[in-house]
Amino acid sequence: MWDNHRLLRGLANLMLAAAALMLLYAGGFWLTHAPVFPVKKIQIRGDMKRVTPEQLKFIAEHELSGTFFTLDIDKTRAAFGKLPWVRDAQVRRRWPDALDISVEEHVALARWGENGLVNTRGERFDAASDQDLPVFYGPAGAEKDMSEMLGGLRQDLAPAGVKPAALWLSSRRAWKVGLDNQVQLELGRNDVSPRARRFAQYWKSKLAALPYHVEYVDMRYPNGFAVRMPDYKAPPAKGNK
Repeated sequence: MWDNHRLLRGLANLMLAAAALMLLYAGGFWLTHAPVFPVKKIQIRGDMKRVTPEQLKFIAEHELSGTFFTLDIDKTRAAFGKLPWVRDAQVRRRWPDALDISVEEHVALARWGENGLVNTRGERFDAASDQDLPVFYGPAGAEKDMSEMLGGLRQDLAPAGVKPAALWLSSRRAWKVGLDNQVQLELGRNDVSPRARRFAQYWKSKLAALPYHVEYVDMRYPNGFAVRMPDYKAPPAKGNK
């Protein structure tokens, strides 16, 4: 073997190539991990009304670690996503020493019972809000359906000058609406939108004109509706004294 110069030359070349690769790897490792490439600038963008600069500064100072090359992008996104009002955060490196962070806030559409909020995309999230929002009561996983129904009912009821203040969805997929004038509408499982429009059609001309307080309207009848008026007293039957 030691007399085979061709073999020895090939082995030497192989060892030199391996050494060169190791040197390149070591150099690259040092280059990417060396403190000479710190992140010096963080640019945060987004239409933010609920997320405060102090919250963003705290995350940037306490959660981000590593150099320009070693900083974990997914971990950085998750760090900003811990803020209650942050729906999503996109993080990009910008050579040679900056991070561009784009923050998308939740936009609250409704409350979810007494725990949490629902955004305009029909997603539930946990945050505090002092906004006057409609309230959803329904089974878990129904957030998107209830958000879509709220939008439809707002349009259906607009001619009556009333708005949904609460929305119930039962386990049997039956709908009930509490209006901002304290009236409750029973809409049932089918033809929900036509029933809401029928209520809007008759509210001002018929129901609101009644000399009694209307508390509840059941719209599930095919050709009419039932009304509950707590202060209504039926006249005595003829012949009774």
